[in-house]
Amino acid sequence: MKSFLPPLRALQAFEAFGRLGSVSSAAQELGVTSGAISQQLKVLEDHLELKLINKDGRRAALSTEAKAYHRLVTDGFDRLRTAQSVVQRAKMDADLKVSGLPTLLLKWLNPLLHDFQSRVEEIPLRLEATHIEPDAEMSAEMFRLTYGSVAQRFPHSRQLFVDTCFPVCSPLFLENHPEARTAEGLSRLSLIDIDWGSAYTTVPRWSDWFAEHDVGDVRVKPVAVHSLSSSALEAAVGGQGVVLAQRSFVSFDLELGRLVRLSDDSLTMPEAYFVCWGDTTLQQPNARDFLNWVIAMGRKLSASV
Repeated sequence: MKSFLPPLRALQAFEAFGRLGSVSSAAQELGVTSGAISQQLKVLEDHLELKLINKDGRRAALSTEAKAYHRLVTDGFDRLRTAQSVVQRAKMDADLKVSGLPTLLLKWLNPLLHDFQSRVEEIPLRLEATHIEPDAEMSAEMFRLTYGSVAQRFPHSRQLFVDTCFPVCSPLFLENHPEARTAEGLSRLSLIDIDWGSAYTTVPRWSDWFAEHDVGDVRVKPVAVHSLSSSALEAAVGGQGVVLAQRSFVSFDLELGRLVRLSDDSLTMPEAYFVCWGDTTLQQPNARDFLNWVIAMGRKLSASV
């Protein structure tokens, strides 16, 4: 027997015939002629080199060997029908889907969403925080908020903002360590670092901060290194030390007084943040409203001091 899969049309005809019990019923369901069903059944028999249909006069039925095969094929088609239902429900779903880098969603987008929802009422949002980029065609009909050149792989993208970095700590930490206001003083304090991974070696880190402020011979030995900016910020809120924070991520915590900015100076991120979308994304209800709003929020951040 051949190892590769039979033609899908032959399997579809076989599944319908075995489930409905007659060639004519299978033909009616699939919208073809009875002759076409019989032809596809013959194609499947030739492919499998197995007798599938027993005929008793004008009546045809599955052979004993074919019944077990039909049960498995039916299971497969049931899963395909379930998958199609999921797709149809997703198309009918009014939720606006937004995927994004975890800290970008948590620390920048989420605190702003009340503004969007106050402008456009009754739009349920479905937020997916993940570092994994969606498929390049954006077939899930979502927006993607991401960083850097990866935005070029999507059908459409617009720049949101270019971020900056500066040191922050908790108010209590600053009270106990007033020298944190100077770069020289920072070099002697507990520092929290963020490691973006090998793909982002040009993202500013503590060594860049000290080099920019002419503080030489500083061996940065952080008290902790975090893979997520959000967890590094929470460590700073908890008084563990000073973190080199991105403005977009820390703005809300500064407003709430959970963190304090230690310097008016800043380092610029090497690449921008983007909103990306696919060819069909804007067909969703209210998708264009969200796109215009999030671009406006990015411009507002860029314009702020």
